[in-house]
Amino acid sequence: MATEDRPRAEAPRPALRELVKRRRAELGLSYDKLARRCVNPETGEQTVKSSWLHRLETGLAVIPPEYPAIVGMAVGLQVPLRTVQEAAGEQFFGISTVQAESTRVHALMARADRLTPEQVDALAAFLDVLGPAEK
Repeated sequence: MATEDRPRAEAPRPALRELVKRRRAELGLSYDKLARRCVNPETGEQTVKSSWLHRLETGLAVIPPEYPAIVGMAVGLQVPLRTVQEAAGEQFFGISTVQAESTRVHALMARADRLTPEQVDALAAFLDVLGPAEK
């Protein structure tokens, strides 16, 4: 299998858990109050349960949120949707998002997805010659 050939990745950072914990504390909300605020902005329907939020924040196993829950959490936490999407992507799927204002950078990133691992390594080495990566 292809996945057996790859080195095991380190565990993803609990980004969504950290976001929920920080914003819940900043807003002074209980799990119940936050869950009631996590609603679909069009229908007003609650999208997450307080028990799910508790399990997430305390590090217990949870099912990754689907898009409606992510939208609701953005509303409840009073943060941009993108913030919740990125945190959920990082925590549950190991997706690390790089922010860039330049459309050229976005175009280069789209092309990089088509490179082989060896080509990505060669490109990274080339970029390090041009300007070392920030630590």
